[in-house]
Amino acid sequence: MSDTHRFYLRDLGFLIKERALEAKNEYQNSDAEGKEFREGYLAAYTSIINTMLNQAVSFDIDEKDICLNDFNPENDLWN
Repeated sequence: MSDTHRFYLRDLGFLIKERALEAKNEYQNSDAEGKEFREGYLAAYTSIINTMLNQAVSFDIDEKDICLNDFNPENDLWN
C-alpha cells in the first residue's frame, strides 16, 4: 500500500470517529423533537464504523492503521 493510501485511510478513520463523537454530543444535547433525527444520524455512524472495522479484519488491516483501534461504536457512541 502506498503512503498516500495509508495516510488517506488513517485520516478517514480519524475524521469519521471525530464526527461520530460530535453526532453523539448533538444527540445528547438535542430536544425531544430533534432527538429522533439525531438518533438516526448516530446509528448511521455506528453502521459506517462497524463496516470499516469489519473490512479491516477482512483485508488484514490493523485497526491502528485506520485510527479505530481504541473505538467501539456501540460503547463509545451509545453510552
